[in-house]
Amino acid sequence: MSAKRERLSEAGGEAQSQQAGQEDPRRKPTRAGRRKKDSKATLQQLLDDLPEELLSPAFTHASWTSRRSESYERLAFMGDSVLALAVTTHLYPRLGADDFGAGELTKIRAQSVSGRSCRSVAERLGIPERLRAAAPEEASSAVESLVSTERVLASVIEAVIGACYLAYGYDRTAAAVVEAFTPEIEEALEHPGDYKSTLQERLARRGELVSYEVVDERGPPHDRRFQISAVVAGSEVGRGTGRSKKDAEQEAAREALESLR
Repeated sequence: MSAKRERLSEAGGEAQSQQAGQEDPRRKPTRAGRRKKDSKATLQQLLDDLPEELLSPAFTHASWTSRRSESYERLAFMGDSVLALAVTTHLYPRLGADDFGAGELTKIRAQSVSGRSCRSVAERLGIPERLRAAAPEEASSAVESLVSTERVLASVIEAVIGACYLAYGYDRTAAAVVEAFTPEIEEALEHPGDYKSTLQERLARRGELVSYEVVDERGPPHDRRFQISAVVAGSEVGRGTGRSKKDAEQEAAREALESLR
């Protein structure tokens, strides 16, 4: 086993000491079937079982290699399509045609698989820790800024999905993806459309506009926190905090919608 593989396994919490002479079943070739094919493995389990040739590029940033083809970019391209199809296939039979046209379906899917949603799933799966473990020593000074970036985490979770698709096929991967994204899917179904757009549409009917003002900003560059106020007609109607201005604005808009009910 390579040192990089060991670091990735330990970061994901999968490394366990084995008794002498016993073979870790997760080290067997992917197609030998480390798990029964009819088992419903989670995305975390599929990730833990990925073979080295797919695991390594899934956690390699383009700046960490002299060959861009060895980074996660191609896998992320594949995973983006698999993610969209998996969520679409899950949503389509749930949402009746009379109430949900193509436009509504598109909005709900977009929210379910947005960069923000992907980041949440990545954090639940321990992707930031795995990225730290995979980073070469010469990139250690910049790794924190990468693992806290929504775009990077979203790309890596898409790369993981792409790698799982190549290793296990669509059906197993899609089931695991839907399970992993269930909180984000349910949130999108409960609150379709982003909060900022919903707030703006509601205020427009009243002839009002909302503006967003940064109230506070603190923390180092790689762990910045923003506090933003939603203001209508000179009065604050909501306040939100987030790792990015976009997230903080969404939270402020959500609070504003609650206050305007």
